[in-house]
Amino acid sequence: MAGIRYLLDDVYGTRATISIHEPRVKTNNKDDSASWIQINRGPKFGLADGIGTGSAVSLSSSGDSFTKFHVGWQLGALNQTCEDHNCPGFMQVSHNVGLGGRIHPVSIYNGPQYVINVLIFKDPKSKNWWVAYGENNTPIGYWPSSLFTYLKDRGDSAYWGGYVQGPTASSDSPQMGSGHFASEGYKKAAFIKNIQIVDGNNKLVTPNNNKANPGSSVLSKYTSDGYGVDNHGLHVYYGGPGDLV
Repeated sequence: MAGIRYLLDDVYGTRATISIHEPRVKTNNKDDSASWIQINRGPKFGLADGIGTGSAVSLSSSGDSFTKFHVGWQLGALNQTCEDHNCPGFMQVSHNVGLGGRIHPVSIYNGPQYVINVLIFKDPKSKNWWVAYGENNTPIGYWPSSLFTYLKDRGDSAYWGGYVQGPTASSDSPQMGSGHFASEGYKKAAFIKNIQIVDGNNKLVTPNNNKANPGSSVLSKYTSDGYGVDNHGLHVYYGGPGDLV
């Protein structure tokens, strides 16, 4: 993982602008590479509940190397991870944006940059967790709050950035983001900007800077850089070549 971990705060939603890339993932394995926002809550020791959305290259689920729009969730008590419609849980209400649908165009190294806007929020009335897409926050669908053990009421942490996972993700790591290190900056590295959370008053606010922890789990393969708050809100560059150097 490379991005921002946000800890020890009440989180009722999050919104961000994610740059879109097609990281290289080897065709002979089942690894994934994603650019993602996520909300979690669970016991201090053990698996947490989590909900997230963003873009990912996932040859195991799609059979090709295109970057696609996905939602995903974890049920900590059941030790279960799900994506899109591969198991019951996410209730889609709009088909304007297809789960597992290709996102195009994608950003070009040192050229045009393309982004998506995604939002996860908790409906104060129904208590369900919704996903919205695009500049107009078009609702796509929701997770019923009854699905979760720990996330029924709120999250207590969030994540914004990239991750890779799979059988060989640690030993033969795919690219993350643009495939370039975060220090290369705009038009070269992947970024997430305009990061906000939904607070207890159902308002979008800038996250508490003291609770945000930018970094990477494997600095030799992936990095984060340029973390800060400016006219692009809270933001960070992230990514790297993995073992595809």
